[in-house]
Amino acid sequence: MEDGQYEKLFASCSETWFRALVEVGRTYGWRISELLNMRVKQIDLLGRTIRLEPGTTKNRDGREVSMTKRVHELLKLCVFGKAGESFVFTRSNGQPVRDFRSTWAKACETAGVPGLLFHDLRRTAARNLRKAGVAEGVIMKIGGWRTRSVFERYAIVSQADIVEALGRLELRDGHSLGHSEPAVDQSTETPTV
Repeated sequence: MEDGQYEKLFASCSETWFRALVEVGRTYGWRISELLNMRVKQIDLLGRTIRLEPGTTKNRDGREVSMTKRVHELLKLCVFGKAGESFVFTRSNGQPVRDFRSTWAKACETAGVPGLLFHDLRRTAARNLRKAGVAEGVIMKIGGWRTRSVFERYAIVSQADIVEALGRLELRDGHSLGHSEPAVDQSTETPTV
């Protein structure tokens, strides 16, 4: 999911739980079950960390991450006034979010990405972290990918990423995409190789 599409998706729903759920999913690439089962006691607002306890994830490993500013602000709203055992993502009536397919489908339609799955945010997170220069081993730890082969299925590189990377190389090296210009014989102005 590209940034513009994401911002449309994010803006399409005013419910705090939905915005927070989508932001955490996009930032860390966590599975929907890991998010929907998250309890308030796993959120440390002062330390700005989120902890997935060992045994609560698909691969049974625990994880701890630092919060981005946006994640922190959204989770602060989600946990305000709740007890430690309460679910983080709850509806306005206090009930834990269990199924949000219709909200997701409407948001995706509005964002121009009908058919997008929440699970696709795992790919978005892997791609965004890679573009930010985060080491792949760290990305794997954040998202909960144990093996390189599984991680590679999620670490999507788009054509836009390739163009951007080669543009950076060109700027860094001060020449055109790593190719040297052919020398020109001044007397005949014929390129020589």
